[in-house]
Amino acid sequence: MEPTPLSQSGPDDADLFSVHGRTAVVTGGSRGIGAMIARGLARDGAQVVIASRKADQCRAAAEAINASGVRGHCTATPADLSSPEGCQRLAAWLAEHHHSVDILVNNAGTTWGAPLEAFPTAGWTKVLGTNLIAPFDLTVGILPLLRRAGRADRPARVINIGSVDGINAPLWENYSYSAGKAGLHMLTRHLAKRLAAEHITVNAIAPGPFLTDMLGHVAADQGVGTELLARVPLGRYGLAGDIVGAVRFLASRAGAYVTAAVIPLDGGITGCPG
Repeated sequence: MEPTPLSQSGPDDADLFSVHGRTAVVTGGSRGIGAMIARGLARDGAQVVIASRKADQCRAAAEAINASGVRGHCTATPADLSSPEGCQRLAAWLAEHHHSVDILVNNAGTTWGAPLEAFPTAGWTKVLGTNLIAPFDLTVGILPLLRRAGRADRPARVINIGSVDGINAPLWENYSYSAGKAGLHMLTRHLAKRLAAEHITVNAIAPGPFLTDMLGHVAADQGVGTELLARVPLGRYGLAGDIVGAVRFLASRAGAYVTAAVIPLDGGITGCPG
C-alpha cells in the first residue's frame, strides 16, 4: 500500500483537540468513567451514543448529558455486552442508525473479587466475557462503520479502557479482572497492527484509581482509601477532566499519529512505583 501524502498542519491549529461533529460510541456510558467520557465528548460537539445494560439508567444518563448545555448530543441505547448476541444487537442498531462511526470507546466492564482458593469459574466467565471478549466482538461488528469514517489524515479511532491493574499486580484478589485488562492491552496492540492500513487507530488508556462505583468499597473504608492513595505518587484520585483529556487527545487530530499505545492514567503508579 502506497503511503498517502498528508498536508502539513501548523502548531497553532485551534481545533487540534476537537471532536466536534464526530460520531462516538461509548459502552458502559451511563455511569462512572464512561459517563465522564460521554459528557466530555458531547460537550465538545460530538454526537455520542451511550450503551449500557440498564435501559432506564442509560436513558437518564443521556438526558442528563443533554440537559447540561453540551454542544453535541447524546443518544441512549440499551445493550447487554456480556454475550456475543448483545454485541451483535448493538452493532446492528448502530448500522441501522449511523452511516459511520468515528470513535468507539470500549469502556463497559465488570469485576469479581474472591479469595484465591475460592475464586469461581463464574468469576472468569463473566469478567472476561464483558471486559475482553466484548470489546473484540463489538470492534469487529462495527468495522464497516469504522472503515467508512477512516481516512489517512483523520483515522477512525478505537479506544479501549484498560486498567493499571492490567500492568501492576493489584492490591485486591480480583484475578480475572487484572488478567482480562492485561489481555485487553495486548488485544489493543494486536488490533492496531491489523487495522493500521485501513486508517483505524487502536489505543488503550489504563486508568488508576477513580472514585466510581467500582471503587465503592474504598469510599466506604477510610483505611483502604489511605492505603490505595499511598501508592499514587500524585496523591489523589483521578478526575473527570483527566480521563476526558486523554480520550480527546486520542480521538482528535492531535492523536492521529498514535496507535498501539497503552497510556497509564494513574498518577504515576506504573512509571514511578514506591
